[in-house]
Amino acid sequence: MRFDPPLIRARLIRRYKRFLADVTLDSGENITVAVPNTGSMLGLTAEGSEVFLSRSNNPKRKYAHTLEMVAADGGLVGVNTGLPNRLVEEAIAAGMISDLADYSTVKREQRYGTRSRIDLLLEDQDRPSAYVEVKNVHLMRVNRLAEFPDTVTARGARHLDELGRMRESGFRAIMVYLIQRGDCDHFRICSELDPTYGAAFEKARALGVEAYAVRCQITSEAITPERQITIDF
Repeated sequence: MRFDPPLIRARLIRRYKRFLADVTLDSGENITVAVPNTGSMLGLTAEGSEVFLSRSNNPKRKYAHTLEMVAADGGLVGVNTGLPNRLVEEAIAAGMISDLADYSTVKREQRYGTRSRIDLLLEDQDRPSAYVEVKNVHLMRVNRLAEFPDTVTARGARHLDELGRMRESGFRAIMVYLIQRGDCDHFRICSELDPTYGAAFEKARALGVEAYAVRCQITSEAITPERQITIDF
């Protein structure tokens, strides 16, 4: 996906209240921007970091600008958790994830389980439906190793439980970790930051839930799914 209009460069002053950040534009103006990320953004909130913003023309928005990327470790890291579903759709269409491109229809945000919505529901008359859950990954603490989660995520653990139940009901259940950074060669579950999520992942895998990690190529102009990388189980 390409950014149109182009992103706006700024410098990070601080992130706060989880969904807000103050930044300084190249013009010297300080503004408050929306941060579409519920995680801790561990390693991505240093004062003075170069960041890139999108701007909405919707007059009803309180904050017109949205934080999209942060420069870290010599590259750009995508932090907008509203983008991964679209990017995973692109990866599926490109044949990067198992045989998912062979399904005839893809539906977004379908209700399932007890109180959840599946990110992508793939359907085909000749096989069981595939329930695809997507998570955004931006944490790297060890060189070339992407990790998820970067903080406790009860919602993420619940999604794994829901996927396990769908697998037990005879459907395909798939977890895709979309890595919005291009400097990682393999991926692991960060159980030490959230043991409950780690346990939920192991349980889901034992039930037959599939897991894939897809790395993106990122520039200030575009984010492009690039290829699968190895998951360290």
